[in-house]
Parts: sequence; structure tokens; C-alpha cells
Amino acid sequence: MKILFLGDVMGRSGRNAVAEMLPKLRADWALDFVVVNGENATTGMGLSAAHAKGLLDAGADVITLGDHAFDQRDMQKEIETETRILRPINFAKVAPGVGARMYDAPGGRKVFVAQALGQVFMKRPFDDPFSALDAVLKKAPLGGVANAVIIDFHAEVTSEKMAMGHWLDGRASLVVGSHTHVPTADARILEKGTACLTDAGMCGDYNSVIGMEPLEPMRRFITGMSKGRFVPASGPATLSGVYIETDDKTGKATRIVPVRQGGMLQPQGPLD
Repeated sequence: MKILFLGDVMGRSGRNAVAEMLPKLRADWALDFVVVNGENATTGMGLSAAHAKGLLDAGADVITLGDHAFDQRDMQKEIETETRILRPINFAKVAPGVGARMYDAPGGRKVFVAQALGQVFMKRPFDDPFSALDAVLKKAPLGGVANAVIIDFHAEVTSEKMAMGHWLDGRASLVVGSHTHVPTADARILEKGTACLTDAGMCGDYNSVIGMEPLEPMRRFITGMSKGRFVPASGPATLSGVYIETDDKTGKATRIVPVRQGGMLQPQGPLD
């Protein structure tokens, strides 16, 4: 199976890039399944129902969220009816929606997708992501019930994300980090067949501070004081993510390639 994961979509620039480029990538790379992290797609904070529809219409099979899952209030209602949107599995127990679900893929294949939030240096304490994912993966064994398993680990710290990759090695096709908006250079396949990347980066304008216009973040770093709101950068966006290929029988990864398309980063992808 050919699978693409796109990192955090950042504001209008990121949404436009997904709308313009993802349909062509699906065709050119013959993609079977696409997961997009959309938690920053609306003003850099959360995802609205309208913008979720735009990402799905562009070719996303599943949208994952993150710690900003419900910054846009209408998502609380939207996620109850739109099964293609997932919030973190270890979010508040009273949160609407679910954090893991099985999806259909071409050829009668099944793809299990789950998302969890990290605990280290996050703004609030979330439940243990390791035990949360362990519990749901026992119900969707790789190569058994699921032809592929994709885990979006939305976390701040590289060590925690690396630990999750090793914890799930052999039980997931892909463990990919999101949240920091900076793509890492450690794409690899672990010993038991799980593709792993510490952070997929963002789909946004990299002439920025993690997707925001630089002035206000610089002011806060230099003076320790705020003067205005963070505003998403609006220049040309780079699509950042990761492409994998899996064995349909075992679900294990056979190939992993970082993805950079458009914008200002060096182009990279399975056909480059």
C-alpha cells in the first residue's frame, strides 16, 4: 500500500497548498491512503468544520487533530458526525469524537489510524499515551485485522516520539511525530518493520517562526512581553510529510521517504 502523511496544516497558506498540490500527488504517486494533520489549519489554532471539508475534498482520507483540537468550537459538533476526523485518544475523557478508527482502503484493505498526545513539556497533563495506544492496537493487530496501521504522535519532545516508535515497532506500519512544525531528518524503518519519523514538519510558509509571522514571536523572545496576536505567515507553503510503502500481507513498511513539495524547502518525495 502507498500511504502519505502530511504534517500540521498551518493557516490559509497551508490549506491552499494542500488544495492545490494534494490532488496531483494522489494521482502522480498512485496513493492508496492519505492522512493529514489539520489542527492548525484555521488561523493557526484549531480546525473549523468548513476547513475540514476543504482538506477532505482535496484528498485526505483522514484528518488528525492535536492539543488545539477544539479551539474552533464548531469542531465539537462536527467530530461527532464526521468519522474521518480523529482527536487525540488520550484527550479529556469527556471530549467528543474518538481517537482511533478503522478505515476502508482500495481493494478491500483496512487501515487503522490513531492519534495520541505526548506528555513532556505540553501545556496540560494528558493521560499516558503509551498505554492508550497499546490498548487499541490489541484490537487491531497489524497484518491481521488491519492491513496497515498509522499512528500520529502529537508531541513536543523528540525523545518521547522516538520512544513511541520503538514501543510500537512491529505493531504499526508508521509512527510519525507532529506538533513541532519542524521536519526531522531521521526517517527510517525500525528492526521489526515500523517506519518512523520523529516529526513530519508542517504544511505552511517556512519563511516564518513555525508558521507564524516572525515579528510577534521575536518580540516575545527578546523582550518577554507580548504586544499583539500571533498571525499565520501567508507566503507560499511547503507541503511537508512522509511517504511509505507497506506489504499488504504483513502491514510492515518496505520503504519510507520524507516529503517536501513546493515553497522554499528542497523538493523531496518518492519520484524525486
